[in-house]
Amino acid sequence: MMTNQAALPRHAVLYRMVMPDHTCPYGLKALHLLKRKGYTVDDRWLTTRAATDAFKAEHGVKTTPQTFIDGQRIGGNDDLRRHFGLKVTDPDAVSYVPVLAVFAAAGALAMAVSQAVWGTPLTLGAAEWFVSFAMVILAMLKLQDLDRFATMFLGYDLLAKRWLPYASLYPFLEFGAGTLMSARALNWLSIPVALFIGTIGAVSVFYAVYVQKRDIKCACVGGSSRVPLGFVSLSENLAMIAMALWMLFRPM
Repeated sequence: MMTNQAALPRHAVLYRMVMPDHTCPYGLKALHLLKRKGYTVDDRWLTTRAATDAFKAEHGVKTTPQTFIDGQRIGGNDDLRRHFGLKVTDPDAVSYVPVLAVFAAAGALAMAVSQAVWGTPLTLGAAEWFVSFAMVILAMLKLQDLDRFATMFLGYDLLAKRWLPYASLYPFLEFGAGTLMSARALNWLSIPVALFIGTIGAVSVFYAVYVQKRDIKCACVGGSSRVPLGFVSLSENLAMIAMALWMLFRPM
């Protein structure tokens, strides 16, 4: 009588750090993935630093968690994902997700405010708020690590290269202009600031990408950005310019 191999229970052994002051998040991910794939898991905790170091030395590995299936070491969480044919994120890969998240958040907030004020989410005011809210959110991301942002910004911004303090001032100018535009207050200040930083930014991006043909990352969502400098960055600056011009010439 033949045994149905597919029906046999599948077992895995997982070694992961579970200490009083630290539980390895990758170990939790590996445990969840194994259970999701139908494995019965022998979950073995490494509860001290000494035990973790001893395990690493014994198996010749540098990190935990470590998964074993059928006596064969699969490896860490990324190795386990590859074993199951799942995608592993490349930390250096280009990604537009941060920018899309900013625009989605700005759009949702703009429509929510429009709904609260006028009873409908799709208004001209919502379009204005979308741009100004996006400016504030983008500035907030830059301000999370101002030094790192400034360092990346210096790689392509023409004014910052000539006057270093501008690299650190830029997020504050963008934040202030976006806030004032959202409130529709002090147009005499917000409009020229937005026009100034938007124009300098657009010219800098165009020169770096389309003239110098450089392949670099944009500082638009902060210093850890994986967004490539290019069309999205140029569009951000052009939208800022368009918003300023619209507020300058729109009917009262």
